[in-house]
Amino acid sequence: MGAHHPECPERLGAVNDHLLAKGLLDYMDACDAPLATREQLARAHSGFYLDEFAEIAQQVPEGGLVQIDPDTSINAYSYQAALRSAGAVVLAMDMVLGGKSPAAFCNIRPPGHHAERSNAGGFCFFNNVAVGIRHAVAVHGLERVALIDFDVHHGNGSEDILFNDEHVLMCSIFEKNLYPFCGDVPMGSNMINVGLPARSGGEAFRQAVEQQWIPALNAYQPQLIVISAGFDGHREDDMGNLGLVESDYEWVTRQIMKVANQHAQGRVVSCLEGGYALSALGRSAAAHVRVLIGAD
Repeated sequence: MGAHHPECPERLGAVNDHLLAKGLLDYMDACDAPLATREQLARAHSGFYLDEFAEIAQQVPEGGLVQIDPDTSINAYSYQAALRSAGAVVLAMDMVLGGKSPAAFCNIRPPGHHAERSNAGGFCFFNNVAVGIRHAVAVHGLERVALIDFDVHHGNGSEDILFNDEHVLMCSIFEKNLYPFCGDVPMGSNMINVGLPARSGGEAFRQAVEQQWIPALNAYQPQLIVISAGFDGHREDDMGNLGLVESDYEWVTRQIMKVANQHAQGRVVSCLEGGYALSALGRSAAAHVRVLIGAD
């Protein structure tokens, strides 16, 4: 994205370093992300957008940047990175649904949940979770997939792609009056959107999960849970102001795993979204992954 941009390469290193420091990588198999195919991407994005983005990417000069929106740029390598970010989620779906792994964490960038069917934005180019969910339905025959999004910003792209999708229930908690300035009015009946005021803190966050997410998830009985795992609601992250801490991410992951174990054979695919204060990101992701893989 350019020098000093919050969506920086060091984010992945911060997560990996904390997983290593906590000994969690000893219990995990590392996999290289493949390139997502056009067929996989086209289940979530329009053909016009896929062609347009590919064409723009081909015109980026070596060492240069092309602005996509006021906050989002691409360089000569962004297109390949975006293909691998989406491809990682497809691979995770195949591994979890194929019985090769009980759960998966995709430590990926660029993130994806702001990418709409026909638009990039918010540091996102392909909607990684939507591509993965549509793959799970089309290739593995799932009928009920739950998408959980606890990024401080509402996943407008995921909602744009998945609203009224009969195979998906999307649950989103986000900070109100923050980019992308929507979500308060759900686009479809399969959306459980909870906007929280700034400085709500962990208690309000946990109450929203218990009162609005969990009943809906248990009634839906998902066969798979996919997580848009954004950690920018942490109190050290200046991208938002919810005031969450590591224990809140650990707690919400525990609630998600209870639902997964009850209804989805424990099958969960978690995908990194936001989180820009590097130390807080690493600590929060490690707390999340520890519960995700049952190392707690």
